[in-house]
Amino acid sequence: MEAVLAQSTGFFKERPAAAGLASAFSAVWVHRMAEHDAPPIVITPDATIDLQWIDGRFRIAGPDKEPQIERLPAGAVIVGFRFRPGAAAGWLGVPAGEILGGRLDLSELWGTRVRELSNRIKATPDLAGMVRQLENTIGMRTEGRDALDPLMGRAFDVIKAGLPPETPLVPFLQRHLHMSERTLRRRFEDAFGYGPKTLDRILRFHRFRHLREKAGDASTAVLAVEAGYADQAHLIRESRRLTGITPAALT
Repeated sequence: MEAVLAQSTGFFKERPAAAGLASAFSAVWVHRMAEHDAPPIVITPDATIDLQWIDGRFRIAGPDKEPQIERLPAGAVIVGFRFRPGAAAGWLGVPAGEILGGRLDLSELWGTRVRELSNRIKATPDLAGMVRQLENTIGMRTEGRDALDPLMGRAFDVIKAGLPPETPLVPFLQRHLHMSERTLRRRFEDAFGYGPKTLDRILRFHRFRHLREKAGDASTAVLAVEAGYADQAHLIRESRRLTGITPAALT
């Protein structure tokens, strides 16, 4: 069975994180797989790390710098809590570089401490009730704790917005953040799981996808340059590298 992009199959809904979670999380989402013949799904790098509730357990997904293929049972439901940029390491107590590309049971990081969270979640057929339980439980672990790395959050925003044309990324960030190159790379790997150039590649591709969603039938070549690519060929190479398919095949 051919793999499909994750959000193009089943039911997917996302909303901003509630106030009690917002210091560490940006969004809460639910993905219910199709009830029959659920295909393998391709998870593309998106510069995020998620805390997920799946099959009665907590796991950590990401960060990714290559596409991942997952095979989930038909009808499976995943509830995800997306960390704010730079917040996962502080909340988890583990540098993001140590979980790069991972799909890890939270117990692998926390040991028996994870039971304190898991034991609060009671089985219920009501999905909305399950999400409320999860929000309340994770909120108890989040409120009053300072998980954010403000400097790395600022660096993320700068890269996401896009640098001026022909601007060398690392020297620009060094000046902007007042860091040596070695410190800059270490801080990025701790906060995001990889260095600034990889983050820039991932965010540039998502900038293109956002532009295309807004622009409809606009020329791919024009959107590629607007997103920060040298040309359309550059975009196609990056699309294949990050998703395994060309921009034309994306839905």
